[in-house]
Amino acid sequence: MLENLNYLQNPDFPNRYICPEKLFFYLQTNYSDLILQVGTSYLGKPIYKITLGNGETRVLAWSQMHGNESNATHAMLDLLEVFKHQPNLQEDLYSKITLDFIFMLNPDGSEKWTRRNALDIDMNRDYLKLSSKEFPLLKKMAESGNYDYALNLHEQRTIFTTDGENPATLSFLAPSENFEREITETRKKAMAVISRIYEVINPLIPNQIARYNDEFYPTSTGDNFTKMGIATILYEGGHFPNDYKRKGTRKFYTIALYEGLKAISELKGSTENWETYQQIPENKETHFDVIYRNVKLNTDFECVLDIAVQYKEEIFEGDDEISFTPIVVEVGDIGKKKGWKEIDCTGKRFISDKKFPKLDAEVNFIIE
Repeated sequence: MLENLNYLQNPDFPNRYICPEKLFFYLQTNYSDLILQVGTSYLGKPIYKITLGNGETRVLAWSQMHGNESNATHAMLDLLEVFKHQPNLQEDLYSKITLDFIFMLNPDGSEKWTRRNALDIDMNRDYLKLSSKEFPLLKKMAESGNYDYALNLHEQRTIFTTDGENPATLSFLAPSENFEREITETRKKAMAVISRIYEVINPLIPNQIARYNDEFYPTSTGDNFTKMGIATILYEGGHFPNDYKRKGTRKFYTIALYEGLKAISELKGSTENWETYQQIPENKETHFDVIYRNVKLNTDFECVLDIAVQYKEEIFEGDDEISFTPIVVEVGDIGKKKGWKEIDCTGKRFISDKKFPKLDAEVNFIIE
């Protein structure tokens, strides 16, 4: 049961940004007997796999395929920290599964906090072309490792909710393996795992768990691993209220990672209660980070509009944490969308050296 897992944050990694060199040093210092370098990135950075357990059910998982999605790396580091203090959980899990976890598949992108790799390739769409240096390492492991399950670990933007009100703090998907979105036995195995996770975590963060649309993407990783016969579960860490550093998301991501592995160890390929998956609400794209409502511009005609802002996440040289730059992403009538923060500008002044806000540019105005 969940109450047996006492969440602990790994104290060596307090920030959302994880420096690749710091991660490598940590793994070499603390887990040298469990890690193996499986290759290098385009820029020559090492890519490590940690192997945990010796159970019959084999699981492949990977983090930071997209470099600006660190929650899964945190979740694995936090879970290792939990296991230090609760070895009984570790022993039980490791006796039933063997987990191969690839840390930071995209270390070049992770260092620069970019989605794509150093060649601007999206690895999650590189299954067929194999244009990147890094993705073939994962594909080769999946093809030769005789895995029963795969965990495709990601993060999603703040724009998603479960119901138009509550953020999709965690989202899951059992990817399709054909355009018809057929619910195959392989997908049912993944759905059964997700159902177990949902049943445990939904009471902790009610109305904050969603599932992705299962449209088939012929070049993507999860779809093709499913097609290969590996039950693949997509994790997406999303927004948590008033928490852009995603510490809350990190906590529940870690719990979800543990519960997913626990479910795999118990189900052992069973599709029991897979139908619960279909009860999970689908992601809805409903929000911006900030909306300024009823802004009166300094034009020579009456012009009142809304301005939507999203935070651009960046890492600047010398910093050890990401910064959030407000970017104008929409202007006009934004009545159909909501903001996690809304500012009513009725009766206030729009102050800027420009007459109007420019799309895709940094916010250069104040309201008073």
